Amino acid sequence: MIDDQTILPGDAPGGAVAGSGGAVAGDAARKSALAGDWIVLAGDSAASRAVGAELIARWAEPHRRYHTLDHLAAVLDAAAHLAGEADDLAAVRLAAWFHDAVYDGRPGWDEERSAQLAQSRLPRCGVPAARIAEVARLVRLTAAHDTLADGDANGAVLCDADLAVLGGPGYEAYAAAIRQEYAHVPGELFRKGRAEVLRRLLATPRLYRTARARELWEEPARANMTAELAILQGPAPAR
Repeated sequence: MIDDQTILPGDAPGGAVAGSGGAVAGDAARKSALAGDWIVLAGDSAASRAVGAELIARWAEPHRRYHTLDHLAAVLDAAAHLAGEADDLAAVRLAAWFHDAVYDGRPGWDEERSAQLAQSRLPRCGVPAARIAEVARLVRLTAAHDTLADGDANGAVLCDADLAVLGGPGYEAYAAAIRQEYAHVPGELFRKGRAEVLRRLLATPRLYRTARARELWEEPARANMTAELAILQGPAPAR
């Protein structure tokens, strides 16, 4: 979960906002592309297609602002950039599909429910039991990236892919989307909580566990977070 308990554990996400016609068309294209990705990954059986449709519907829920279809696609794309670092890339990609499939704004609980969903749905797709267990483990891992153990190649790829947005050109949009998901949190409380998360991340010696991710995203991620922290620590915006 990329916001890493971004503000206040237990807070629910905000309400829906209507989109434009262009956004609807883009959303349809995104869903189609993801459906194709799922079939390649999980098979073309009727059961697999049904699971894929359910997951896409979950990721498209109207209360989401950051944990959306775009986030899912971005994590899958980032994992592809790190493919050579994983022991079981298929397990990593399946875990990416499930890692925020349940999203009610309840850190820890969301990941547990998402892992349980993977354990329930993946047998229908013919995924071997050992891989299902690995997918569930990886999904649970995203609740707290700092619990990643040394030598956990699959976990490193998934966590790095989940954090790739920190080093991407869309960082400002990501930060704005996080604020929208916590629109119910008062401004000053949000600023303090978000700043604490950023300070904690910036204090870590390495944001990313894989060499390839560090090469791609470490430097821009630190620059992006430092810039956001400076804004949060500056004068509060006028009401």
